[in-house]
Amino acid sequence: MLSVTFLGTSAARPTVERNVSALALVREGETLMFECGEGTQRQMMRYGVSFALGDIFFTHFHADHFLGVIGLMRTLGLQGREEPMRLWGPRGAKKVLEAALSLGVERVPFGVEIKEVKPGMVLGDRGEGGSGKREGYDIHVFATEHGGGSVGYALREHERLGRFDPEKALAAGIPEGPLWGKLQRGETVELSDGRKVGPEGIVGERRQGRTVVFTGDTRPSASVVDAAQGADLLIHEATFGDEEKERAKETGHSTAREAAQVALAARARKLVLNHVSARYSVSAEDLVAEAREVFRETVVARDGMEIEIPFAD
Repeated sequence: MLSVTFLGTSAARPTVERNVSALALVREGETLMFECGEGTQRQMMRYGVSFALGDIFFTHFHADHFLGVIGLMRTLGLQGREEPMRLWGPRGAKKVLEAALSLGVERVPFGVEIKEVKPGMVLGDRGEGGSGKREGYDIHVFATEHGGGSVGYALREHERLGRFDPEKALAAGIPEGPLWGKLQRGETVELSDGRKVGPEGIVGERRQGRTVVFTGDTRPSASVVDAAQGADLLIHEATFGDEEKERAKETGHSTAREAAQVALAARARKLVLNHVSARYSVSAEDLVAEAREVFRETVVARDGMEIEIPFAD
């Protein structure tokens, strides 16, 4: 299973309906967090997101995107956590996050590794204190346009094995058992009568994994379009509507229509608008309407929304 739960969908400040930026991505039982605005730990409890996570990824260090990490770390310490935590962010991450973690108590009572990232990096392992390679996926870091070296993240699953056809295997005289597994892995097998049979005609072509792209705050940009090519889910900020397009440009944000143009150019399968201004807190339907004029498969995030990402096939 691959799913995303939106824990905070408001821009800049919380409202009655929406908390500030945070989302949890769950893949095959593993939880990854992207952003951790103030109050995120309470949102996790409210929406059933596990505290047993090992990685938090930050796109930049404006306060509404990282202040919640202070309280979350304190709570994890009080719960007796022993497993290490890994915090990832762009240039300045070490300085900002080390300062944040020093507030309130002398130290966090479990290991915390802070890793600085930059566009073009592929995070294929968990670093020190982790459990080795990421299983079946990588995190790709790409540039965004919000100042201060801001970045976005794309979770890209590895290719899957081709689809195995048991009827064709039996017709070829291959008995059910370990040989089937070898064939699906692309190996040639030898039968008891001495014949050698390859996977051709029995196992289909390798299949694409899924891709989820999270932009954080950004202007529409070519780097985001490139990162989101063919994405199953693009989560793009849409702080403003058309009436505020000049303000969006001045503040390094996007309008809903601009986010939709990115999704269209990237040939994404689905677009979720996120990080909406407080003026749209109660109803963001105007943003959705603007975006759907360009890209039909658009919804707007709300706190507590969970989206499951299926395989394209």
